[in-house]
Amino acid sequence: MEQKYQQFRGQARLPKFAVPKSYDIQLKPDLAACKFSGTVQIAVDVVADTKFLVLNAAELDVDSSSVKFQLQGASKVLEAKEVELFEDDEIMVVEFGESLPVGVGVLCIAFNGTLNDKMKGFYRSKYEHNGEKKNMAVTQFEPADARKCFPCWDEPACKATFKITLEVPSELVALSNMPVVEEKVNGNLKIVKYQESPIMSTYLVAVVVGLFDYVEDHTPDGVKVRVYCQVGKAYQGEFALHVAVKTLGLYKEYFAVPYSLPKLDMIAIPDFAAGAMENYGLVTYRETALLFDEKHSAAANKQRVATVVAHELAHQWFGNLVTMEWWTHLWLNEGFATWVSYLATDSLFPEWQIWNQFLDESTEGLRLDGLAESHPIEVEVNHAGEIDEIFDAISYRKGASVIRMLQSYLGAETFQRALASYIKKYACSNAKTEDLWSVLEEESAEPVNMLMTSWTKQQGYPVVSANVKGQKLEFEQSRFLSSGSHGDGQWIVPVTLCCGSYGARQSILFKEKTKSIDINELLGSTSQGSLVQTGTGGDNKSCESASAWIKLNVDQSGFYRVKYDEELSARLRHAIEKKCLSVADRYGIVDDSFALCMACKQSLTSLLTLMGAFREELDYTVLSNLITISYKVARIAADGAPELINEIKQFLINLFQNSAERIGWDTKQGESHLDAMLRGELLTALAAFGHDETIGEATKRFHAFLNDRETPLLPPDIRRAAYTAVMQSVTKSNRSNFESLLKIYRETDLSQEKTRILGSLGACRDPEIILEVLNFLLSSEVRSQDIVFGLSVSREGREIAWSWMKENWDHISKTFGSGFLITRFVSACVSPFSSFEKAKEVEEFFASRTKPSMARTLKQSLERVHINAQWVESIQKEKHLADAVKELAYRKY
Repeated sequence: MEQKYQQFRGQARLPKFAVPKSYDIQLKPDLAACKFSGTVQIAVDVVADTKFLVLNAAELDVDSSSVKFQLQGASKVLEAKEVELFEDDEIMVVEFGESLPVGVGVLCIAFNGTLNDKMKGFYRSKYEHNGEKKNMAVTQFEPADARKCFPCWDEPACKATFKITLEVPSELVALSNMPVVEEKVNGNLKIVKYQESPIMSTYLVAVVVGLFDYVEDHTPDGVKVRVYCQVGKAYQGEFALHVAVKTLGLYKEYFAVPYSLPKLDMIAIPDFAAGAMENYGLVTYRETALLFDEKHSAAANKQRVATVVAHELAHQWFGNLVTMEWWTHLWLNEGFATWVSYLATDSLFPEWQIWNQFLDESTEGLRLDGLAESHPIEVEVNHAGEIDEIFDAISYRKGASVIRMLQSYLGAETFQRALASYIKKYACSNAKTEDLWSVLEEESAEPVNMLMTSWTKQQGYPVVSANVKGQKLEFEQSRFLSSGSHGDGQWIVPVTLCCGSYGARQSILFKEKTKSIDINELLGSTSQGSLVQTGTGGDNKSCESASAWIKLNVDQSGFYRVKYDEELSARLRHAIEKKCLSVADRYGIVDDSFALCMACKQSLTSLLTLMGAFREELDYTVLSNLITISYKVARIAADGAPELINEIKQFLINLFQNSAERIGWDTKQGESHLDAMLRGELLTALAAFGHDETIGEATKRFHAFLNDRETPLLPPDIRRAAYTAVMQSVTKSNRSNFESLLKIYRETDLSQEKTRILGSLGACRDPEIILEVLNFLLSSEVRSQDIVFGLSVSREGREIAWSWMKENWDHISKTFGSGFLITRFVSACVSPFSSFEKAKEVEEFFASRTKPSMARTLKQSLERVHINAQWVESIQKEKHLADAVKELAYRKY
């Protein structure tokens, strides 16, 4: 490697002496040989004196003799003196014999590549048509893999226009971002030319070639919308089509800018690593995120399709029309698309109460950001290999949550007006986080930049402690860490609080470390006495209280946790039992309590006592979160207090039995979407905690389903529960239910059913069967994208899973090492452990095996093991735990 090229190596970004203006790309995929050839002509604006052009290229075979540069309108052609590709840096350096003239010229390059099986770049996906296995060609370029399809300036800020031409077998469907302008059939091949795109980033370019059916509709203003899928599945695209057409209209109104392309195609891809990808005008999806089958999909599948479609279409404005300047600002794309998807889904399906379910997004964000190994929302990115790992709960979920917090603070109308101004101002260009704050500040006259900088540039979030001292309510903020450690940081917290009633609430900007409020001011005219219920429950926000429950972070609109003193905690527990609090507040109280318990800031006894107050809970979102917490409590208790595990499971069964009996096994005429989702989660939990009646009924219905796949006894919403239940009893000598589940897996062509089964197999407690399950995941029967669903195994199987991962690490690393799927193996097999010895063992194994694409995830997983280990030690020291658990387990309600 020549010394003169050193200056271009090891840089996070490409040099700025030349920028692309337009691309003319021709691609010829060979689906049988899994190869492709192509040429690209790039109009390049040379803005400074240089003999070099430096652009991105990876895994391509570039024909050096084809590389030429011609000044626009001039006859002189400069041939490349030297062309070097540096795979480590994924760059291509082209040197010319003389300086390039300043101005626009055309760079021509011919190249060849492989249609890989890694689900990134230009890749192949397998499907069956009339019993024959076939390949389709698909692109997935985000974050930085357009360079694996054609040489380009592969950075979000390097926006250009794209003309694409494909040469493909004449019987196949060929799609790209824009509509077809010309198609010529020549025997077995056809040449398809597409309209030139508007200005956009390389990561949004898309091409798909294969056999597909579609369903079609139009928006009122004439945009053609299609959903493409495998032949024979077109009817499964109807729901997504309906959502897409309605959502485009909603966003046109909300952003005050119409959708900017003449068509929108959405397509289900059988092999797809992410959930979906917002390519301009050609959005690609996993089948599970786009297709819905009325007979065989669950209510949860329907909701996922709606929110994912709404998320990807939000990107057509937030991301595609206005694009982040660099990956540091990824959250501008993903946080906004996540938040806006709830706005759209709530508008289309108000009965789903989706904003209550948004709390799950916040919880996942809080969970990851509670780690010392988290990262700020705006994260420095110094190498393309680091980008994959920031597509995480910080960018998406914390990002969405701080947007919700800001909208709540500024008001919905002001916020919408400012977003519309922002979109208009930065349309067809790039923006940074500060640009958004600037527009919001202008529209609202509030100090948005000062307020939000503490949330986006600083890692972590605060826990606000609330204590009653005499007539004062005292607040203190400090960084919350799940390890229980003390962390640095200070935030400007928009604290909301109410006292005994939702009628009057107070808002304060809490900037200091400590603050106090006079309780009498809070109580106002509330008379003293016991807690009295005066209305129909918390959701009507009509409870009055005199000994005054006090709730901070009203309706959980802020991204922070709250720690109450014992007196305030007791009042809130009483308010929950008396049904005085809103859904969001009930959710938040138990979620904060669980987080504080894990951080050893609160006893397990106090958490279980609080959970006991929810025995009459009816709301889906609250119960769903309680179920998630219960799984974690049962696991950690099995490590920390194994002698109490039966009583703890009995307590958890008692906690959910009331709701399960109310909702029953069978679908009821006209029941709500939320009840349909809740039924499956409740029954799955009861089965997992060993409730004999649930397991017996589930097994009976499972066998009815084996005999008749159309039986009404096992509708899609409860299949996961039945599959989990029957796997509980599977052993090496009693494996018929396992074989039956594999039979269903092999016979179904519905991706949602396959992932349901994969997610249930690990519930088995027999280590030998678990090993069989894990080996099955790596077989040709399971698509690479779906392996992650089967990695969550029972506590009895975690040691087997760890050994299995170590034995198969070379294969896993080679197969998944260049994408984010490898991080799922690491977190699934490492995070469940709870001993310091195991953490040391994991560290030693990975000491020589870490890659940049998984380094952050490994650190986070090890931190979780340490947190679990500390939690176990804390439980072992808890004095009155045994008495409390026995009392709770056998309490008569």
